Amino acid sequence: MLMDAAAYRESLRAYKPRVFVDGQRVESIADEPLLLPGINGVGVTYDFAHHPDHIPIMTARQGTSGKTVNRMLHINETSTDLLYKLEAVRLVCKVSGCAQRYLTHDALNGIFQATKRTDDSHGTDYSQRFLSYLHDVQDRDLTLGVAMTDAKGDRSKRPGQQQNRDVYVHIKERRPDGIVISGTKAIVTGAPYMHEFLVMPCRTHTAEDADFAVCCAVPVDAPGVTIVARRAGRPGEAAAKFSAKYGQSTGVVTFEDVFVPHDRVFLAGEHEEGGFLTTSYANHHRHSCIGARAGFGDLLIGAGALMIEANGLDADRHGHIREQMVDLITITESFYACGVAASVYCAKDPAGSVMPDSVFSNIGKLLLATKIYDMHKVAHYVSGGLIVALPGPDEDHNPETRASLSAVLGGRPDIPMEQRMEVSRFIEDLTVSNQGGWYSVISLHGGGSPEAMKREIWRNYPVMEKVALVESLLDRGVMDDGQRVSKQPGRCCVTGCEVPKLPDAQNAEEVAVSAAG
Repeated sequence: MLMDAAAYRESLRAYKPRVFVDGQRVESIADEPLLLPGINGVGVTYDFAHHPDHIPIMTARQGTSGKTVNRMLHINETSTDLLYKLEAVRLVCKVSGCAQRYLTHDALNGIFQATKRTDDSHGTDYSQRFLSYLHDVQDRDLTLGVAMTDAKGDRSKRPGQQQNRDVYVHIKERRPDGIVISGTKAIVTGAPYMHEFLVMPCRTHTAEDADFAVCCAVPVDAPGVTIVARRAGRPGEAAAKFSAKYGQSTGVVTFEDVFVPHDRVFLAGEHEEGGFLTTSYANHHRHSCIGARAGFGDLLIGAGALMIEANGLDADRHGHIREQMVDLITITESFYACGVAASVYCAKDPAGSVMPDSVFSNIGKLLLATKIYDMHKVAHYVSGGLIVALPGPDEDHNPETRASLSAVLGGRPDIPMEQRMEVSRFIEDLTVSNQGGWYSVISLHGGGSPEAMKREIWRNYPVMEKVALVESLLDRGVMDDGQRVSKQPGRCCVTGCEVPKLPDAQNAEEVAVSAAG
């Protein structure tokens, strides 16, 4: 069953999670105005799966079941799947800013790979458990929150060394019918309006920390789960031309003695495979983030062009404006191109799915993480100071000020002042408000910090292939057994610049005769 946005919102009524927003208990998630922009954002992924123009990329045939499922729940099997997923994420995010549900996709693909690897190494049945769970999620068209980032406590200490073990989610008790988990996940996207949480490790663990290497599925309203969340977007604010409708809540989720039955447990102490899951998820997620932030770039490009027009400028005639817009286009399409390359050069996983190329995924994510501030700067440059100096929208309806403001705050005579004000506030909302700061931070740190991307690029990039290439061109003399011939400093060839030996008597005589002749 493929739900639409209205059905998704209605489905939330079946859950009774313990949620607090702004210090108040939320009685009905589906009816809470402070969360509605987040529900709307996820809802785009549901509605677009029914739109005739978008069905080809927003739905997919799941190979393990033969059923048509939402793209955000699909296990990728081909390079084309990855390309379509990338396009789908860009599509829904250029409408919603951040549709959030692509995290569900990324976690499902990572767990699919990790459970197969664990079964092959340990003879477990995790992959069959997960496959049954996956098909149920697809049949019900659920949205799953990724409970991955632990509170972490003292960053200089490993999980087992923490004074308070609950700064990481861990297995507290093992029972014949399941496990009991406790701990805290500090940043869970869309936490209040998810159907279930996928609890996952956020780092590699040692054997001593095996209890922290846990992956399982937990309903949002399971006994012992508490969600303390931010409001989504800027609901109810007249100046929030975008984020009053679309936004994202994040939540701190605590698990206090939460029981998880075995059929919902997908890792329980297999620390090496837990590390693989962390890396696998990160790769899928960074690939998706490329599409998400390209969608955000689309919003800035469109708003920038409208603002230039409303200001009475022309990018064709004003070179400095054109240069800025080209920079914005170049940034957006450069990191998106990395996503395309990561899709094309994907690798087949033993589980039967495909993994985006790690180098291109991480380069694309690193670019968007570090260039998001340049994207904002371009929007500010082409817009002018009006986006922060404009009077509030209440003045638009103030009979004592409206007429005078309308006379002086217009731009081109053929463009109404109201239109210029709308675009100004739109850009303010996306780049200068607290939501603008939020977009910057999630771009910088979402899916891992820039340092994490740099490490993955260095770890996976074939540097030694490039070394071998240059060695072959320079004829550095690599022996057949692959060992480099020892060379002293200053030598420029295999034999080196050795001082010639003095000739023996016979050779000296031959040299002398040759010279005399």
